[in-house]
Amino acid sequence: MRVIFMGTPGFSVPVLDALVAAGHKVTAVYCQPPRPAGRGKKAHPGPVQARAEALGLPVRHPASLRGAEAQAEFAALGADVAVVVAYGLILPQAVLDAPRFGCLNIHASLLPRWRGAAPIHRAIMAGDAETGVCIMQMEAGLDTGPVLLREAVTIGETETTGELHDRLSGLGARLIVKALARLDELEPQPQPAQGVSYAAKIDKAEARVDWSRPAEEVDRQIRGLSPFPGAWCMAGPERVKLLASHVAEGQGAPGEVLDDVATVACGRGAVQLLRLQRAGRAAQDTGEFLRGMAWPRGTLLE
Repeated sequence: MRVIFMGTPGFSVPVLDALVAAGHKVTAVYCQPPRPAGRGKKAHPGPVQARAEALGLPVRHPASLRGAEAQAEFAALGADVAVVVAYGLILPQAVLDAPRFGCLNIHASLLPRWRGAAPIHRAIMAGDAETGVCIMQMEAGLDTGPVLLREAVTIGETETTGELHDRLSGLGARLIVKALARLDELEPQPQPAQGVSYAAKIDKAEARVDWSRPAEEVDRQIRGLSPFPGAWCMAGPERVKLLASHVAEGQGAPGEVLDDVATVACGRGAVQLLRLQRAGRAAQDTGEFLRGMAWPRGTLLE
């Protein structure tokens, strides 16, 4: 099929690779413009642009698709379908209607749960037992379109957003190839009206740990915000990111270090911290971290 691919971050790269490997003709790759990054604030291409250029595919990164010129250029590609995954721009109706089979979105949740920007983070933070990927026919509403294919996965007890992100990216790549192969026979299923929830963009203000909360909630916050933006607490004057954890036995004052393996008391129960990061340093497993920054029993984290 003649495919337009639209995506920007690393989550989208395995999907692009899968489309090429399946023999589809990718006529153009749309992604967000390069962003200034690093100390010199030089503009760097995103992961999708870098991969597309390595594959020799034409790349476009318009600032908007609302203008008549941008829409005409899109339509002129004569695509059978557009595959959209974490692109980052709203698609006007003229763009949604241009390909013969419309635009298909790969969404990392079991719709209608967790429509919106941060479905992986929110599923872990909410304590969901499972999530998954949906291949959805796009329409004007926010992730409201009918679903062509879906597949569920169990969320691991210690799984972080980063780990689940990688699993769902691979699943999305496999599902979209399957969907394109069966596009003529798949029946779009409208999303149910019940069970709708919205995955709001993560606000950095959510990242500071409140040790007075139950251990299960603290653990889900730590795992759900790892690796970005990273839950954090204060250890004396120093801010420390908490990147992996699990619920553990123990009790004490909220924020109290209970042993020599970074088990920390919460409002109810405790969590053991498994991976941490000091400001300006690389992330470390607990043993290595504590050799460089001792937390004696009774230390209070805030």
